Amino acid sequence: MNKTKLWTSNLVIITLVNFFMFFSFQLFPSALPPYLKSLGANDSVLGWLQGIMTIATLLIRPFAGIALDKYGRKWIFVMGLIGMLLITTSYRFFPLIEIIIVIRCAHGMAWGIANTACSTTASDNIQKERFSEGMGYFSLASSIAMALAPAISLSLGMQKNIILAAAFLIIAIFLVFIMNFNNRPAVQSSMTPRPSLYAKEAALPSVVIFLIMITWGAIITFLALYGVQKSISGTGAFFTVYAISMLITRPFFGKLVDRRGFGVGVWSGVLLIPIALLLLSVSNSLITFLICAVIYGTGIGAAQSSLQTMAIIKVPKERTGAANATFFTGFDGGIGAGAVLAGIISTFAGYEMMFAWMAIFPFLAGILYFINLRLKGRAEK
Repeated sequence: MNKTKLWTSNLVIITLVNFFMFFSFQLFPSALPPYLKSLGANDSVLGWLQGIMTIATLLIRPFAGIALDKYGRKWIFVMGLIGMLLITTSYRFFPLIEIIIVIRCAHGMAWGIANTACSTTASDNIQKERFSEGMGYFSLASSIAMALAPAISLSLGMQKNIILAAAFLIIAIFLVFIMNFNNRPAVQSSMTPRPSLYAKEAALPSVVIFLIMITWGAIITFLALYGVQKSISGTGAFFTVYAISMLITRPFFGKLVDRRGFGVGVWSGVLLIPIALLLLSVSNSLITFLICAVIYGTGIGAAQSSLQTMAIIKVPKERTGAANATFFTGFDGGIGAGAVLAGIISTFAGYEMMFAWMAIFPFLAGILYFINLRLKGRAEK
């Protein structure tokens, strides 16, 4: 049998766009806390900074999904990227905590539009037979960006981060313009019911990824400050090692999920992520931090490969925008909730206990997934 072709020119381009877009956005979650700390912000404010951005993203995503399904991908995508570019440059001119919070809110809205459009466009360009593998490679670009950007941002400083982010967004906009957008919005008659904001098929993976990504919200916001407290230099290497572990393991899990089902990825993540967090909570050296990064990166890569495929694979093509919006609502919501919770917990209990408490949430994700499997099994009987 001929194997379905995976890599088309469109998939290559949209994967590169995903990398540059994610990289530009992820330069700020790690750079902003030390920057705002220097302006007088406390840990609680730092957590809410990420939380407010996430709320803005969550509010815009479902409407972005409907717009993508109704009007097509290209111009919604371009609008989101241009919005990100304009907002990114505005950080340079307002070194005030209150104004940065407002800017961060606007950044979240532009991000919600661009990211939903990017994932939906990728979904359009991957064949169902190799969907998990294809989404694994596509998402690997964002995962690598999410891992490398924080390490780089901590060494560059706020002003240089703004310049680099703007340059990457300009590249992303150019790449979107040279893509071939074949999709057309579905023709809707007056009798067509109004589409729902979310895709119900993606509800379970969205909730599971929400619980898992709470842990990333804590790490991205407070790892650098935790390293300073422990007098550990070079903590930015955590994100680099995390990226390398995902680069190695994520394609493997993508293929494995296509062959063996979603459970192999979900259960791997549910087991590995808490181990990494508990180890992180008692770490006192850079070596231990890096071991945590390997375990954590493998777990996140495994879980996300399964859950993103689960969210999209059974959704009708005309609803892929809504499905992606639903999944990334959980994804972003978890990061934002994790930052807020971590800020509150660390204020009262310290960073060590905060990371230990974060290990609870992947276990809750596993319990929810297990309950769903049991209920589904009973319904089929």
